Amino acid sequence: MAQTPTITLEDGPSKGRYVARIEGLPEAEMTFSRANPHLVIVDHTGVPDELRGMGVGKALVARIVEDARAGQFKIIPLCPFAKATIERTAEWHDVLN
Repeated sequence: MAQTPTITLEDGPSKGRYVARIEGLPEAEMTFSRANPHLVIVDHTGVPDELRGMGVGKALVARIVEDARAGQFKIIPLCPFAKATIERTAEWHDVLN
């Protein structure tokens, strides 16, 4: 059975990243830039080969969607993976800018 990643937010004033970790494996990340307090641009999602097929990328996108709702900000997904994942998940469309 696949392990659930631990996802942490490393946030700076204008940029940040979500990091997914599973013990003993390389970390995955999703990076973003903050355009303003109400708008975040997701620019990259990187998942190492060792984590592919485990749902780690989708878990990263799910986390920023949760945080967008809680923090009342919108997302512009420039990253092709994040864009496709959000577009495929109708219940996440409310966070799109």
